[in-house]
Amino acid sequence: MNDAEKLEIKKVYKKTLLVILISILFFAGIIGYGIYWLFFDWTRFKQELIAESTSPQGTYTVKAYVSDAGATTSFSVLGELVFNHEKRKSKKIYWQYRENRAYINWSDDDTVSINGVTLNVPDETYDFRDNE
Repeated sequence: MNDAEKLEIKKVYKKTLLVILISILFFAGIIGYGIYWLFFDWTRFKQELIAESTSPQGTYTVKAYVSDAGATTSFSVLGELVFNHEKRKSKKIYWQYRENRAYINWSDDDTVSINGVTLNVPDETYDFRDNE
């Protein structure tokens, strides 16, 4: 085997490794996005805005959505905290299963009650799965 053949084999080997690496990264990206969509992308649950309330000083707005995932599950109410004076992404603060209405009351600028669950925003959250 001469040097030219060895060089050609080396080039083919490098190209093959590059194609395999790109394929692995592509599929890992698809799987990673699927996991994100399944567990962390909240937008697919926000179906219909049912209530909205702004804090007394206008610092926050709570938006409540109802979600219906189909015939095999009940309605859920999802609460989202919007930061009105800060450039921050909105935050999930409330998730209650088997409800389809939202009553939002502010005690002060940092304390909100959603369907009787009192939260100190922006730090506290409520998830029905944690309280079963």
